[in-house]
Amino acid sequence: MNTHTTNLPAIEKHNFPNSHIISCLNLNLAQIAASGQCFRMLPVPEKPGIWSLISGTHYLEISGTPDGFFFDCPDEALPFWKQYFDLGTDYGSFIASIRADDAYLAAAADAGSGIRILRQDLWEMMITFLISQQKTIPCIRRLVEDISRRWGQKIGDGDEKNFAVYSFPTPKELARASLEELLDLKLGYRAKYIHRLIQDVLAGTVSLESLAALPPDEAMTALTSLYGIGPKVANCVCLFGLHHIEAFPVDTWIEKILLREYFSAKKYRRTPKNRLYDTILADHFGKYGGYAGVLQQYIFYYERLNQHKITP
Repeated sequence: MNTHTTNLPAIEKHNFPNSHIISCLNLNLAQIAASGQCFRMLPVPEKPGIWSLISGTHYLEISGTPDGFFFDCPDEALPFWKQYFDLGTDYGSFIASIRADDAYLAAAADAGSGIRILRQDLWEMMITFLISQQKTIPCIRRLVEDISRRWGQKIGDGDEKNFAVYSFPTPKELARASLEELLDLKLGYRAKYIHRLIQDVLAGTVSLESLAALPPDEAMTALTSLYGIGPKVANCVCLFGLHHIEAFPVDTWIEKILLREYFSAKKYRRTPKNRLYDTILADHFGKYGGYAGVLQQYIFYYERLNQHKITP
C-alpha cells in the first residue's frame, strides 16, 4: 500500500530558516496533486520532489522524505497547513473498512491510499468548480492561475526562473472583473455564472459564512439553488470547500464507472433511469456514508492512473 512518499531524492535548501518535519501515514503529494481536488499544487521547477501550494495568502513548499514530510513555512503558518492537509484524520481506517468482496474499490483505495481531502477555501472552490464544467484539469489550473494573477494579491516575488506568487482573489477583489474581462479569459458560458455569484456574495444574497455553517443536506440544497450550480458542482463544493466528506460527486465519467463496476441488469431492471445512479450509490456506498467522498477520490485517481493520464 502506497501510504508514504519515500522514494524522493534528498531535499536541498529550504526557503525558511525553520523547516518542520511531520510524520504522517496516508499522505502522498503526487497523488493529491493528481486527484482533481486542488489546482494550485504544483511541482517546484528545478527542485525535484518539492511541491508548492497556495491557499489564501499562505504559501507552502512541501516535500516527502523517508523521515517524514518537510513543511517549509513560517512557524505561525504550520497550524494552518496541518489543518489544510487534514492531518488529524485517520484515512487508514477508511481504507480498512472497505468490504472484502469489493475488489475494485479495494484496488482503487490501494492505488490512491495517499490521498487526503484538503480543507480548502470555500469561495475559491465555488469559483474553481464553476470553471471546471466541461474543462480538463490542465485548463482549470491555467484559468485559476490567470484569475489569481490578474485580480489576486501578490504574496511572493518571482525571479528569473519562477513567476511571482498570487493569492486567489476574494469576492471584493474579483468584483473588479467585468463580465467582458472574464469572457476574455476564455471562460465561455461559465463567465456569467462567476460574474453573477460575485454580485450575489457582495450584495449579501449569498452568505459564505451561513453556507459554511449548514449541514450537508442543507448545503447541497442551498448550492443547487444558485445560478449555474448543478448537483455535480455542488457536491464538489461540499466535498472540497466545506469538507463534507460524505459528498460523492458524480459526472458522466463516474457514471460510466458505476455502471461498469456495480450495475446489475437483474437487480436494477425496475429502477427508473433518473434514480439509477443514486440507487447504485446507496446500495454500494451507503455503508460508507460518512466518508464516501474519500472513496470517490480513490476511484477518480485509480481511473486516471489506469487510463495513463497520470503516472504513479
